[in-house]
Amino acid sequence: MDTTENLSEPRLPDSETELKSQADIAPLLEADAYRLAFADPEFLVRRETRGIRFQLEMLKPDLDQAEQGVDSTIVVFGSARSPSPETAQASLQQAQASGDANALRVAQRQMRNAHYYDQARLFARQVAGYSAHRRHEERLFIATGGGPGIMEAANRGSHEMGALSVGLNISLLHEQNPNPYITPTLSFKFHYFALRKMHFMMRAKALVAFPGGFGTLDELFEVITLVQTRKSKPVPIVLFGTDYWKRLINMDLMVEEGVISAQDLDLFTYVDDAAAAWEVIRAFYDL
Repeated sequence: MDTTENLSEPRLPDSETELKSQADIAPLLEADAYRLAFADPEFLVRRETRGIRFQLEMLKPDLDQAEQGVDSTIVVFGSARSPSPETAQASLQQAQASGDANALRVAQRQMRNAHYYDQARLFARQVAGYSAHRRHEERLFIATGGGPGIMEAANRGSHEMGALSVGLNISLLHEQNPNPYITPTLSFKFHYFALRKMHFMMRAKALVAFPGGFGTLDELFEVITLVQTRKSKPVPIVLFGTDYWKRLINMDLMVEEGVISAQDLDLFTYVDDAAAAWEVIRAFYDL
């Protein structure tokens, strides 16, 4: 099978292709020189107008959050593949009935890790409970990547407490729909990862990272790097699930090899339950 890549093919996703894939907008993408420039989707998705799209993705979520009083957030990262306990239990029962050994192993792993969903949900409830009786400018709001799994759990915890919460979703080839617990007026969709990550940090007063994959690691180390290099003011960085994080990343090895300083280990804290995660943040800000 020929797997040769085309050297001239663009590496970045094409905005026009993405926009045309949305059925409600596609009919507008007809060339029309007389259309006002800012009302012309075909013009706005040209390569030459990428800078304008950066500005729009910067401004839209910023203005909407400001108008709704969302000034301070606690960002919760984690795997989109972490199921709720009820979903994990249903999968386990189905796998047991099927007799499929591989499906059973997967279902058992999901059951083992489903407690992270519950803990993310509980953590968000604690944040919302604290904020409920504070002046608006003192409130903390949960912000997530807007998808399923751990993100859903955190938005769900806020929703159950009647609190606003933010979802910063990303347009992917395998479409990731926003979870149903995000406040609808605070549910945003991004094309550019860079702008999305900037929005995570703009209002973040803390980061709580649950077990996750490449996306979680990308977002986590972006924050750690910003704080380490003093591009960002210090914020609590909480790694939820000590065993997972210590098996995944050997931070002590990096100190031993001299690629980070020993004091860099103070940039983050390991915890294993929602109360401990919330206590780290409370102690940092003396709440």
